[in-house]
Amino acid sequence: MSTATHKSPLTDWTVVVPVVALVALVFSWGRDLPSLAVVLVSLCLAGAVLAAVHHAEVVAHRVGEPFGSLVLAVAVTVIEVALIVTLMADGGPKTASLARDTVFAAVMVTCNGIVGMSLLVGALRNRVAVFNAEGSGAALATVATLAVLSLVLPTFTTTKPGPEFSSAQLTFAAVASLALYGLFVAVQTVRHRDYFLPVDTKRIRREAAQAAAAAAAGEDETHAAPPTSRAALISLGLLLVALVAVVGNAKAVSPTIEAAVADAGLPNAVVGVIIALLVLLPETLAAVRAARRDRVQTSLNLAYGSAIASIGLTIPAIALASVWLSGPLLLGLDPIHMVLLALTIVVSALTIAPGRATLLQGGVHLVVFAAFLFLAVSP
Repeated sequence: MSTATHKSPLTDWTVVVPVVALVALVFSWGRDLPSLAVVLVSLCLAGAVLAAVHHAEVVAHRVGEPFGSLVLAVAVTVIEVALIVTLMADGGPKTASLARDTVFAAVMVTCNGIVGMSLLVGALRNRVAVFNAEGSGAALATVATLAVLSLVLPTFTTTKPGPEFSSAQLTFAAVASLALYGLFVAVQTVRHRDYFLPVDTKRIRREAAQAAAAAAAGEDETHAAPPTSRAALISLGLLLVALVAVVGNAKAVSPTIEAAVADAGLPNAVVGVIIALLVLLPETLAAVRAARRDRVQTSLNLAYGSAIASIGLTIPAIALASVWLSGPLLLGLDPIHMVLLALTIVVSALTIAPGRATLLQGGVHLVVFAAFLFLAVSP
């Protein structure tokens, strides 16, 4: 990371853009936007994403791994949950499956899209992407358990007709999700933190060459001094502002997205996919940049951590919101998506087990992700 990362002038774009995006959110909230306004809000959204990645990296550099990945994943997910609940409260019965569609899309984006791109970038850089199988395997097991309990079981339960949980079943799923999420965070940050730290194999032998290359590219994160506590706190505040702007502006343009999806004759589930892609942009960019710096473990922390947070925080929030939300809450996946989830779990387990991956593994994950996107449009 360059030394410019630690500067916080009020005129810096990483300060100005989140504030501008937040102002755009205030003026666009709850209004029908004309085409020009939608374009401007979309530009603000894109700028806020880039600013969020920058500030997340500053915070991560200060607190170290895996806390940095955890900060970004939790911050994005909390605001994503707020977006889902808000859209469901405003949308009525047509949004009954929005939580399911968005959470499942988040799992596919993180476990196939982000993981695939990270492994591809890491393997292109060093021929083999190296990571900790212990930590990544534990994270994958948590993702698989949460996904099956929350998104697969509702299709097969018989207490309530349709792919729905009864009130008692939804409560159990919410409590189990929170418990697993809390346990994972405790293991990741305290008891077995070393399982989630970037692997330094090969870096040691090329330390001098990599330091020179990174410095020339303005990306010397390993050797730059950490930012001060004040700079990190400022970046944390701006990170939250940027993420609020990202998710809020995504909601502002969501009517345009929904109208475009309907006009194109696409399934309503595509809306959930687009929302997931938008809100996970900060993690995606941060993960790819980490992989470019030979920190694939950080990329996997971001990917699996986001998937765990997405399920572990969304399901309890939806369970609580169901007290006042009217209409059904469809959580169970259809057969096509269950097959994709099963394929993702099997492929991911085979990828993680050796602790090393090549271009092939990255390509396999990206093909599964492409299949998900294609089937979302053409089920």
